[in-house]
Amino acid sequence: MNAPLLSLALKSLINRKATAILTIAAIALSVTLLLGVEKVRSGARDSFANTVSGTDLIVGARGGAIQLLLYSVFRIGDASNNISWQSYEELRAWPEVAWSVPISLGDAHRGFRVVGTTAGYFEHLRYGRRQALSFDAGQPFADLFDAVIGADVARELGYVVGDRIVLAHGAGAFAVQSHDDKPFTVFGVLARTGTPVDRSVHVSLAAIEAIHVDWQSGRPPRPGQAVSAEAARAMALQPKAVTAVLVGLKSRMAAFAVQRRVNTYADEALLAILPGVTLQQLWDAIGGLEKALFAISVMVVVTGFMGMTAVSLGALNERRREMAILRSVGARPREIFLLLVVESGGLAAVAAAVGAAMLYGGIWLARPFVQSQFGFHLPAGGLSAYELALLGLVVLAGCASGALPAYLAYRRSLADGMAVRR
Repeated sequence: MNAPLLSLALKSLINRKATAILTIAAIALSVTLLLGVEKVRSGARDSFANTVSGTDLIVGARGGAIQLLLYSVFRIGDASNNISWQSYEELRAWPEVAWSVPISLGDAHRGFRVVGTTAGYFEHLRYGRRQALSFDAGQPFADLFDAVIGADVARELGYVVGDRIVLAHGAGAFAVQSHDDKPFTVFGVLARTGTPVDRSVHVSLAAIEAIHVDWQSGRPPRPGQAVSAEAARAMALQPKAVTAVLVGLKSRMAAFAVQRRVNTYADEALLAILPGVTLQQLWDAIGGLEKALFAISVMVVVTGFMGMTAVSLGALNERRREMAILRSVGARPREIFLLLVVESGGLAAVAAAVGAAMLYGGIWLARPFVQSQFGFHLPAGGLSAYELALLGLVVLAGCASGALPAYLAYRRSLADGMAVRR
């Protein structure tokens, strides 16, 4: 392709700059949507995969595997039943088990889930590529009524080490009964992880028992029967049950054997899941939505190019004389064809670049909000090979959309452009 043809195509587009700018804007928006869906998909998948790592099994009451994963890792929903403390102690004594971290759910603080656990939580829990939890301030809970909060809890509620907080019974809209007689002190603030840990309040299992020690059958104490915080300290606060257990094994080769042993445990109906496998099942369950969003974005791109083709066809009649003049000065039909294809391809290329720039600008602006509200990280690295391939297809589609007007211009004779139509 020669330089004069490219120069002529550029000058032609500049001469029709209003139409060209509108066409570029329409296609750029569709490209932004197309790449945005891909970024959200890959970001969500990475966030799902990186939420928990280094944990070989998660054990809970028998039920659905995805349900167990949702409430134990993502703090979504509630358990249908608990695990008895006796079963937990037997499980952690198995020779294959290297470590175990029990968690107890069921309380909240101003919309954030409360997680009752042990000090081993901060030692063994991993996220991302086996990254350990770290503290921005303070340290793991030491006293009965100490609390360790996630980064989002600290940021959104303005808490710092030393602040006093009050937990409430129940989660979400059901957290209506406050444990205001037993306040907690913020003893540590965890560094950001990009996982549900950021939106959790962590206390000891003994603290969970202490705030419910005077409750009966899930109901608050009657007047005159409440147990004070100081009195609770002197009581035996051994948990009777926990919600789930995170398990690390001495050898990952034993994972299936231990899983089978848990699932056939005779004394209690238990379920053990492999986090990685269940995460993939969860992703597959929502994969239909991912494909639907991608299909919608592709249709938006196609619609944009159909509009560009319609505009080119509409303008072709107005450009009859321009085409005829080019023919009269020596342009061959093949060059007229290439001129229109190059114009369409150039518009698509510019639109693809503008769309990619708009996407990264949007990611830069939206990343803090998405991170805090939805708990996953939008990747802002360079375009992947797949995304570059999508942009290449957009440019090819632009060239293809100019082929029909180019063919019609190619077929027209010189005299057709010179004739005066009444």
